[in-house]
Amino acid sequence: MQMPKTLKLILLSIRDLIVSAGPVVFIVIGALIAAYWYLDPQPPQKVTLATGPAGSAYAGFGERYARALRANGIEVELKATAGSSDNLQLLRSGEADVGFVRGGSADTLADEEAGLTSLGSLFYEPLWLFYRTDVAQKIDRKTGVLSSMAQLKGLRVNVDKAGSGVPDIMEKLLKANHIDASTLQLSNLEPAPATEALEAGMLDAVVLASAPQSPLVQRLLRAPGIQLMDFGQSDAYARRFPFLQAVTLPRGVVDLAADVPPHDVSLVAATTSLISRDQTHPALRQLFAQTAQTVHSDAGWFNRARDFPNTKTSELPVSPEGDRAINGTPPFWQRYLPFWASNLVERMWLVLGGLIVLMLPLSKIVPPLYQFRVRSRVFRWYARLRDIEAKVDTRKGDRDALLDELDELDRVTHRITVPLSYTDELYALRNNIYAVRKRLLGTWPKAAPPVSSATASP
Repeated sequence: MQMPKTLKLILLSIRDLIVSAGPVVFIVIGALIAAYWYLDPQPPQKVTLATGPAGSAYAGFGERYARALRANGIEVELKATAGSSDNLQLLRSGEADVGFVRGGSADTLADEEAGLTSLGSLFYEPLWLFYRTDVAQKIDRKTGVLSSMAQLKGLRVNVDKAGSGVPDIMEKLLKANHIDASTLQLSNLEPAPATEALEAGMLDAVVLASAPQSPLVQRLLRAPGIQLMDFGQSDAYARRFPFLQAVTLPRGVVDLAADVPPHDVSLVAATTSLISRDQTHPALRQLFAQTAQTVHSDAGWFNRARDFPNTKTSELPVSPEGDRAINGTPPFWQRYLPFWASNLVERMWLVLGGLIVLMLPLSKIVPPLYQFRVRSRVFRWYARLRDIEAKVDTRKGDRDALLDELDELDRVTHRITVPLSYTDELYALRNNIYAVRKRLLGTWPKAAPPVSSATASP
Protein backbone atom coordinates (compact mmCIF):
# COMPACT_ATOMS: atom_id res chain seq x y z
CA MET A 1 0.00 0.00 0.00
CA GLN A 2 1.45 3.33 -1.08
CA MET A 3 1.82 6.01 1.57
CA PRO A 4 -0.28 9.16 0.95
CA LYS A 5 1.83 11.99 -0.38
CA THR A 6 0.72 14.42 2.33
CA LEU A 7 1.70 11.99 5.09
CA LYS A 8 5.00 11.35 3.35
CA LEU A 9 5.76 15.08 3.30
CA ILE A 10 4.87 15.41 6.99
CA LEU A 11 7.14 12.51 7.96
CA LEU A 12 9.90 13.96 5.81
CA SER A 13 9.59 17.31 7.57
CA ILE A 14 9.77 15.60 10.96
CA ARG A 15 12.86 13.67 9.89
CA ASP A 16 14.56 16.85 8.70
CA LEU A 17 13.71 18.61 11.95
CA ILE A 18 15.12 15.74 14.04
CA VAL A 19 18.32 15.63 12.00
CA SER A 20 18.72 19.41 12.22
CA ALA A 21 18.20 19.39 15.99
CA GLY A 22 20.55 16.41 16.40
CA PRO A 23 23.68 18.40 17.37
CA VAL A 24 21.77 20.36 20.01
CA VAL A 25 20.20 17.19 21.39
CA PHE A 26 23.59 15.47 21.57
CA ILE A 27 25.11 18.45 23.40
CA VAL A 28 22.27 18.50 25.94
CA ILE A 29 22.38 14.72 26.49
CA GLY A 30 26.15 14.83 26.84
CA ALA A 31 25.92 17.64 29.39
CA LEU A 32 23.29 15.70 31.36
CA ILE A 33 25.43 12.57 31.42
CA ALA A 34 28.49 14.54 32.51
CA ALA A 35 26.52 16.32 35.24
CA TYR A 36 25.00 13.05 36.46
CA TRP A 37 28.44 11.45 36.63
CA TYR A 38 29.96 14.45 38.42
CA LEU A 39 27.13 15.06 40.92
CA ASP A 40 26.45 11.35 41.53
CA PRO A 41 22.85 12.10 42.60
CA GLN A 42 21.79 8.56 43.48
CA PRO A 43 23.25 7.28 46.77
CA PRO A 44 24.47 3.71 47.29
CA GLN A 45 21.81 1.28 48.40
CA LYS A 46 23.79 0.15 51.45
CA VAL A 47 25.30 2.10 54.34
CA THR A 48 27.15 1.03 57.49
CA LEU A 49 26.11 2.41 60.88
CA ALA A 50 28.40 1.84 63.87
CA THR A 51 26.19 1.35 66.93
CA GLY A 52 27.28 -0.25 70.22
CA PRO A 53 27.10 -3.43 72.29
CA ALA A 54 24.00 -5.62 72.24
CA GLY A 55 21.28 -4.34 74.54
CA SER A 56 22.65 -0.79 74.60
CA ALA A 57 20.73 2.35 73.71
CA TYR A 58 23.00 2.72 70.66
CA ALA A 59 21.91 -0.69 69.41
CA GLY A 60 18.24 0.16 69.95
CA PHE A 61 18.53 3.45 68.11
CA GLY A 62 20.40 1.71 65.31
CA GLU A 63 17.45 -0.62 64.76
CA ARG A 64 15.11 2.35 64.49
CA TYR A 65 17.35 4.05 61.94
CA ALA A 66 17.56 0.83 59.93
CA ARG A 67 13.76 0.52 59.77
CA ALA A 68 13.33 4.15 58.77
CA LEU A 69 15.92 4.03 55.99
CA ARG A 70 14.67 0.67 54.73
CA ALA A 71 11.38 2.40 53.93
CA ASN A 72 13.36 4.62 51.53
CA GLY A 73 15.13 1.71 49.86
CA ILE A 74 18.39 2.01 51.82
CA GLU A 75 19.78 -1.07 53.57
CA VAL A 76 21.57 -0.22 56.83
CA GLU A 77 24.26 -2.59 58.03
CA LEU A 78 24.44 -2.33 61.82
CA LYS A 79 27.99 -2.84 63.07
CA ALA A 80 28.07 -3.78 66.77
CA THR A 81 30.98 -2.26 68.68
CA ALA A 82 32.19 -1.74 72.23
CA GLY A 83 30.91 1.83 72.12
CA SER A 84 31.75 5.40 71.23
CA SER A 85 35.54 5.11 70.92
CA ASP A 86 35.27 2.06 68.68
CA ASN A 87 32.73 3.87 66.52
CA LEU A 88 35.13 6.76 66.12
CA GLN A 89 37.94 4.44 65.05
CA LEU A 90 35.69 2.79 62.46
CA LEU A 91 34.74 6.18 61.06
CA ARG A 92 38.38 7.26 60.85
CA SER A 93 39.37 4.07 59.04
CA GLY A 94 36.40 4.20 56.66
CA GLU A 95 34.91 0.93 57.90
CA ALA A 96 31.72 2.76 58.90
CA ASP A 97 29.86 5.54 57.11
CA VAL A 98 27.92 6.86 60.09
CA GLY A 99 28.20 6.25 63.84
CA PHE A 100 27.09 7.31 67.30
CA VAL A 101 29.88 9.19 69.10
CA ARG A 102 29.74 10.48 72.66
CA GLY A 103 31.06 13.92 73.52
CA GLY A 104 34.61 13.83 74.85
CA SER A 105 35.62 10.93 72.61
CA ALA A 106 36.76 12.91 69.58
CA ASP A 107 40.07 14.60 68.93
CA THR A 108 38.42 17.71 67.54
CA LEU A 109 41.25 19.07 65.38
CA ALA A 110 42.46 15.70 64.07
CA ASP A 111 38.95 14.42 63.33
CA GLU A 112 37.98 17.65 61.60
CA GLU A 113 41.04 17.33 59.37
CA ALA A 114 40.13 13.68 58.77
CA GLY A 115 36.80 14.81 57.30
CA LEU A 116 34.46 13.83 60.12
CA THR A 117 31.39 16.03 60.56
CA SER A 118 28.35 15.99 62.79
CA LEU A 119 24.78 15.44 61.63
CA GLY A 120 23.53 16.88 64.92
CA SER A 121 23.49 16.19 68.65
CA LEU A 122 20.94 13.49 69.47
CA PHE A 123 20.52 13.00 73.21
CA TYR A 124 22.11 13.30 76.63
CA GLU A 125 24.10 10.29 77.73
CA PRO A 126 24.53 10.54 81.53
CA LEU A 127 27.32 8.93 83.47
CA TRP A 128 25.48 6.41 85.65
CA LEU A 129 27.46 5.30 88.68
CA PHE A 130 25.54 2.50 90.37
CA TYR A 131 26.79 1.06 93.66
CA ARG A 132 25.68 -1.50 96.19
CA THR A 133 23.85 -0.14 99.24
CA ASP A 134 25.60 -2.52 101.63
CA VAL A 135 28.99 -1.26 100.44
CA ALA A 136 27.93 2.37 100.93
CA GLN A 137 26.77 1.64 104.48
CA LYS A 138 30.23 0.35 105.33
CA ILE A 139 31.81 3.54 104.00
CA ASP A 140 29.31 6.01 105.47
CA ARG A 141 27.24 4.42 108.19
CA LYS A 142 25.38 7.66 108.87
CA THR A 143 23.90 8.27 105.40
CA GLY A 144 24.49 4.94 103.67
CA VAL A 145 25.10 6.72 100.34
CA LEU A 146 28.10 7.63 98.18
CA SER A 147 28.30 11.26 97.17
CA SER A 148 31.87 11.82 95.94
CA MET A 149 34.46 10.17 93.74
CA ALA A 150 36.88 9.98 96.68
CA GLN A 151 34.62 7.40 98.35
CA LEU A 152 35.36 4.94 95.51
CA LYS A 153 38.91 4.30 96.75
CA GLY A 154 39.54 0.64 97.33
CA LEU A 155 36.25 -0.45 95.73
CA ARG A 156 35.82 -2.92 92.89
CA VAL A 157 34.60 -0.61 90.12
CA ASN A 158 33.83 -1.64 86.55
CA VAL A 159 34.34 1.13 83.98
CA ASP A 160 33.23 -0.70 80.82
CA LYS A 161 35.39 -1.84 77.92
CA ALA A 162 38.13 0.35 76.53
CA GLY A 163 36.33 0.90 73.22
CA SER A 164 33.27 2.32 74.97
CA GLY A 165 34.97 5.59 75.89
CA VAL A 166 33.87 5.32 79.53
CA PRO A 167 37.38 4.53 80.87
CA ASP A 168 38.65 7.75 79.27
CA ILE A 169 35.93 9.84 80.92
CA MET A 170 36.50 8.19 84.31
CA GLU A 171 40.23 8.80 84.02
CA LYS A 172 39.58 12.51 83.51
CA LEU A 173 37.15 12.68 86.43
CA LEU A 174 39.49 10.80 88.77
CA LYS A 175 42.39 13.03 87.78
CA ALA A 176 40.27 16.14 88.41
CA ASN A 177 39.58 14.80 91.92
CA HIS A 178 43.30 14.06 92.48
CA ILE A 179 42.59 10.35 92.75
CA ASP A 180 45.15 7.83 91.52
CA ALA A 181 43.40 5.17 89.46
CA SER A 182 45.58 2.55 91.09
CA THR A 183 43.74 3.12 94.39
CA LEU A 184 40.63 1.59 92.81
CA GLN A 185 40.17 -2.01 91.74
CA LEU A 186 39.16 -1.19 88.15
CA SER A 187 37.82 -3.77 85.71
CA ASN A 188 36.68 -3.60 82.09
CA LEU A 189 33.76 -5.98 81.76
CA GLU A 190 31.04 -5.40 79.21
CA PRO A 191 27.89 -3.72 80.61
CA ALA A 192 25.70 -6.85 80.71
CA PRO A 193 28.06 -9.15 82.68
CA ALA A 194 29.09 -6.19 84.85
CA THR A 195 25.44 -5.60 85.77
CA GLU A 196 25.03 -9.23 86.76
CA ALA A 197 28.26 -9.11 88.77
CA LEU A 198 27.07 -6.01 90.62
CA GLU A 199 23.76 -7.63 91.51
CA ALA A 200 25.59 -10.78 92.64
CA GLY A 201 27.93 -8.80 94.89
CA MET A 202 31.04 -9.55 92.83
CA LEU A 203 31.46 -5.82 92.10
CA ASP A 204 30.95 -2.83 94.35
CA ALA A 205 30.14 -0.26 91.66
CA VAL A 206 29.49 -0.07 87.94
CA VAL A 207 29.89 2.95 85.67
CA LEU A 208 27.73 3.13 82.56
CA ALA A 209 27.44 5.88 79.98
CA SER A 210 24.17 5.42 78.15
CA ALA A 211 20.87 7.00 77.30
CA PRO A 212 18.11 6.27 79.84
CA GLN A 213 16.42 4.02 77.26
CA SER A 214 19.12 1.39 77.87
CA PRO A 215 17.57 -1.80 79.31
CA LEU A 216 20.54 -2.18 81.68
CA VAL A 217 20.05 1.32 83.08
CA GLN A 218 16.34 0.68 83.53
CA ARG A 219 17.12 -2.60 85.25
CA LEU A 220 19.60 -1.14 87.74
CA LEU A 221 17.39 1.84 88.56
CA ARG A 222 14.75 -0.61 89.82
CA ALA A 223 17.09 -3.23 91.29
CA PRO A 224 16.86 -3.70 95.09
CA GLY A 225 20.06 -3.00 97.00
CA ILE A 226 21.45 -0.85 94.16
CA GLN A 227 21.68 2.95 94.32
CA LEU A 228 22.56 5.69 91.84
CA MET A 229 25.29 8.10 92.91
CA ASP A 230 24.30 11.78 93.09
CA PHE A 231 26.93 14.06 91.49
CA GLY A 232 26.48 17.02 93.82
CA GLN A 233 29.27 18.85 91.99
CA SER A 234 27.71 18.36 88.54
CA ASP A 235 27.84 22.08 87.73
CA ALA A 236 31.53 22.17 88.59
CA TYR A 237 32.22 19.18 86.33
CA ALA A 238 30.32 20.88 83.49
CA ARG A 239 32.50 23.98 83.87
CA ARG A 240 35.71 21.97 83.96
CA PHE A 241 34.87 19.73 81.01
CA PRO A 242 33.21 21.37 77.96
CA PHE A 243 31.83 18.05 76.71
CA LEU A 244 29.81 17.51 79.92
CA GLN A 245 26.45 18.96 80.90
CA ALA A 246 24.86 19.12 84.34
CA VAL A 247 21.49 17.32 84.22
CA THR A 248 18.93 16.30 86.82
CA LEU A 249 17.05 13.03 87.07
CA PRO A 250 13.70 14.24 88.46
CA ARG A 251 12.09 12.56 91.41
CA GLY A 252 9.65 9.84 90.37
CA VAL A 253 10.52 10.00 86.65
CA VAL A 254 11.51 6.31 86.58
CA ASP A 255 8.37 5.10 88.34
CA LEU A 256 5.82 7.59 89.67
CA ALA A 257 3.85 4.99 91.62
CA ALA A 258 6.92 3.61 93.40
CA ASP A 259 8.50 7.09 93.66
CA VAL A 260 11.73 6.07 91.91
CA PRO A 261 14.01 7.87 92.42
CA PRO A 262 12.80 9.18 95.79
CA HIS A 263 14.53 12.53 95.23
CA ASP A 264 16.13 14.54 92.43
CA VAL A 265 19.51 13.15 91.41
CA SER A 266 22.21 15.39 89.94
CA LEU A 267 24.20 13.79 87.14
CA VAL A 268 26.76 14.74 84.54
CA ALA A 269 26.05 13.86 80.94
CA ALA A 270 27.84 13.95 77.62
CA THR A 271 25.96 14.71 74.42
CA THR A 272 25.94 11.97 71.82
CA SER A 273 26.12 13.04 68.18
CA LEU A 274 25.61 11.30 64.87
CA ILE A 275 28.95 11.53 63.07
CA SER A 276 29.56 10.87 59.38
CA ARG A 277 32.48 10.93 56.98
CA ASP A 278 32.86 13.50 54.20
CA GLN A 279 32.97 10.57 51.78
CA THR A 280 29.50 9.44 52.84
CA HIS A 281 27.03 10.33 50.09
CA PRO A 282 25.32 13.70 50.80
CA ALA A 283 21.88 12.18 50.20
CA LEU A 284 22.55 9.56 52.89
CA ARG A 285 23.75 12.23 55.32
CA GLN A 286 20.58 14.18 54.67
CA LEU A 287 18.41 11.10 55.15
CA PHE A 288 20.10 10.21 58.45
CA ALA A 289 19.71 13.79 59.72
CA GLN A 290 16.04 13.82 58.77
CA THR A 291 15.50 10.45 60.43
CA ALA A 292 17.09 11.83 63.60
CA GLN A 293 14.28 14.39 63.69
CA THR A 294 11.79 11.55 64.08
CA VAL A 295 13.81 9.28 66.37
CA HIS A 296 15.11 11.84 68.89
CA SER A 297 12.59 14.71 68.97
CA ASP A 298 10.37 13.37 71.77
CA ALA A 299 10.59 14.55 75.37
CA GLY A 300 12.85 12.50 77.63
CA TRP A 301 14.02 12.32 81.21
CA PHE A 302 16.54 15.11 80.66
CA ASN A 303 15.02 17.15 77.86
CA ARG A 304 11.80 18.64 76.59
CA ALA A 305 10.19 17.80 73.26
CA ARG A 306 12.19 19.04 70.26
CA ASP A 307 15.27 19.92 72.32
CA PHE A 308 16.98 17.28 70.18
CA PRO A 309 18.40 16.92 67.65
CA ASN A 310 20.24 20.22 67.67
CA THR A 311 23.45 21.78 66.37
CA LYS A 312 24.39 23.67 69.54
CA THR A 313 26.46 21.10 71.43
CA SER A 314 28.37 19.34 68.64
CA GLU A 315 32.12 19.11 69.16
CA LEU A 316 32.77 18.62 65.44
CA PRO A 317 31.59 20.95 62.65
CA VAL A 318 28.00 20.35 61.60
CA SER A 319 27.62 19.22 57.99
CA PRO A 320 25.44 21.32 55.65
CA GLU A 321 23.00 18.41 55.38
CA GLY A 322 22.66 18.18 59.16
CA ASP A 323 22.22 21.92 59.56
CA ARG A 324 19.60 22.07 56.80
CA ALA A 325 17.65 19.10 58.18
CA ILE A 326 17.63 20.40 61.77
CA ASN A 327 17.41 24.17 61.36
CA GLY A 328 15.82 24.41 57.93
CA THR A 329 12.76 22.97 56.24
CA PRO A 330 12.42 19.69 54.34
CA PRO A 331 13.21 19.94 50.62
CA PHE A 332 10.15 20.96 48.61
CA TRP A 333 10.27 17.90 46.36
CA GLN A 334 10.25 15.43 49.27
CA ARG A 335 6.67 16.43 50.04
CA TYR A 336 5.45 15.03 46.75
CA LEU A 337 8.06 12.57 45.45
CA PRO A 338 9.69 9.41 46.80
CA PHE A 339 13.18 9.78 48.24
CA TRP A 340 15.13 8.68 45.15
CA ALA A 341 13.18 10.98 42.83
CA SER A 342 13.25 14.02 45.12
CA ASN A 343 16.97 13.53 45.69
CA LEU A 344 17.59 13.35 41.94
CA VAL A 345 15.62 16.54 41.31
CA GLU A 346 17.18 18.37 44.25
CA ARG A 347 20.74 17.61 43.17
CA MET A 348 20.13 18.10 39.44
CA TRP A 349 17.82 21.11 39.36
CA LEU A 350 20.67 23.61 39.06
CA VAL A 351 22.06 21.60 36.17
CA LEU A 352 18.64 21.43 34.53
CA GLY A 353 18.28 25.19 34.91
CA GLY A 354 21.70 25.69 33.38
CA LEU A 355 20.83 23.43 30.46
CA ILE A 356 17.66 25.40 29.81
CA VAL A 357 19.72 28.59 29.69
CA LEU A 358 22.19 26.84 27.36
CA MET A 359 19.42 25.55 25.10
CA LEU A 360 17.94 28.99 24.49
CA PRO A 361 20.81 30.18 22.24
CA LEU A 362 21.41 26.70 20.85
CA SER A 363 17.77 26.38 19.85
CA LYS A 364 18.23 29.37 17.54
CA ILE A 365 20.60 27.26 15.47
CA VAL A 366 17.98 24.64 14.69
CA PRO A 367 15.74 26.68 12.30
CA PRO A 368 18.67 27.79 10.07
CA LEU A 369 20.00 24.21 10.00
CA TYR A 370 16.57 22.92 9.08
CA GLN A 371 16.17 25.56 6.38
CA PHE A 372 19.62 24.85 4.95
CA ARG A 373 18.97 21.11 4.88
CA VAL A 374 15.68 21.48 2.98
CA ARG A 375 16.87 24.17 0.55
CA SER A 376 20.08 22.28 -0.20
CA ARG A 377 18.00 19.59 -1.92
CA VAL A 378 16.99 22.22 -4.46
CA PHE A 379 20.04 24.46 -4.68
CA ARG A 380 22.50 21.61 -5.19
CA TRP A 381 21.16 21.25 -8.79
CA TYR A 382 21.78 24.87 -9.72
CA ALA A 383 25.47 24.13 -10.26
CA ARG A 384 24.59 21.61 -12.96
CA LEU A 385 22.04 23.98 -14.48
CA ARG A 386 24.60 26.79 -14.56
CA ASP A 387 27.08 24.50 -16.32
CA ILE A 388 24.50 23.69 -18.99
CA GLU A 389 23.65 27.38 -19.38
CA ALA A 390 27.34 28.23 -19.85
CA LYS A 391 27.60 25.66 -22.63
CA VAL A 392 24.54 27.16 -24.27
CA ASP A 393 26.06 30.66 -24.17
CA THR A 394 29.39 29.49 -25.57
CA ARG A 395 27.82 26.90 -27.92
CA LYS A 396 30.09 24.21 -26.60
CA GLY A 397 28.93 20.68 -26.89
CA ASP A 398 26.13 19.08 -28.81
CA ARG A 399 22.68 20.73 -28.83
CA ASP A 400 20.80 17.45 -28.48
CA ALA A 401 23.08 16.29 -25.68
CA LEU A 402 22.39 19.52 -23.79
CA LEU A 403 18.66 19.01 -24.24
CA ASP A 404 19.02 15.49 -22.88
CA GLU A 405 20.85 16.88 -19.84
CA LEU A 406 18.05 19.39 -19.26
CA ASP A 407 15.45 16.63 -19.55
CA GLU A 408 17.35 14.49 -17.06
CA LEU A 409 17.66 17.44 -14.68
CA ASP A 410 13.93 18.08 -14.99
CA ARG A 411 13.18 14.43 -14.17
CA VAL A 412 15.39 14.66 -11.09
CA THR A 413 13.58 17.75 -9.81
CA HIS A 414 10.25 15.96 -10.12
CA ARG A 415 11.53 13.37 -7.62
CA ILE A 416 12.59 16.00 -5.06
CA THR A 417 10.26 16.23 -2.05
CA VAL A 418 10.23 19.29 0.17
CA PRO A 419 7.79 20.62 2.78
CA LEU A 420 4.94 22.67 1.39
CA SER A 421 6.43 25.88 2.75
CA TYR A 422 9.50 25.36 0.53
CA THR A 423 7.77 24.37 -2.73
CA ASP A 424 8.38 27.86 -4.15
CA GLU A 425 12.10 27.03 -4.20
CA LEU A 426 11.42 23.81 -6.10
CA TYR A 427 9.13 25.46 -8.64
CA ALA A 428 11.67 28.24 -9.14
CA LEU A 429 14.26 25.59 -10.09
CA ARG A 430 11.87 24.00 -12.57
CA ASN A 431 11.10 27.41 -14.11
CA ASN A 432 14.81 28.10 -14.46
CA ILE A 433 15.31 24.75 -16.20
CA TYR A 434 12.47 25.67 -18.56
CA ALA A 435 14.04 29.08 -19.19
CA VAL A 436 17.42 27.55 -20.11
CA ARG A 437 15.71 25.05 -22.42
CA LYS A 438 13.82 27.89 -24.09
CA ARG A 439 17.04 29.85 -24.63
CA LEU A 440 18.71 26.78 -26.02
CA LEU A 441 15.92 26.16 -28.52
CA GLY A 442 15.68 29.84 -29.46
CA THR A 443 19.36 30.68 -29.92
CA TRP A 444 20.64 27.34 -31.16
CA PRO A 445 18.36 26.20 -34.01
CA LYS A 446 18.39 22.60 -34.97
CA ALA A 447 20.94 21.84 -37.68
CA ALA A 448 19.48 21.24 -41.22
CA PRO A 449 19.60 17.65 -42.42
CA PRO A 450 22.34 16.93 -44.98
CA VAL A 451 21.32 17.28 -48.73
CA SER A 452 21.22 13.93 -50.61
CA SER A 453 22.88 13.47 -54.07
CA ALA A 454 19.53 12.78 -55.70
CA THR A 455 18.17 16.10 -54.56
CA ALA A 456 21.33 17.98 -55.57
CA SER A 457 21.36 16.79 -59.30
CA PRO A 458 19.08 18.64 -61.83
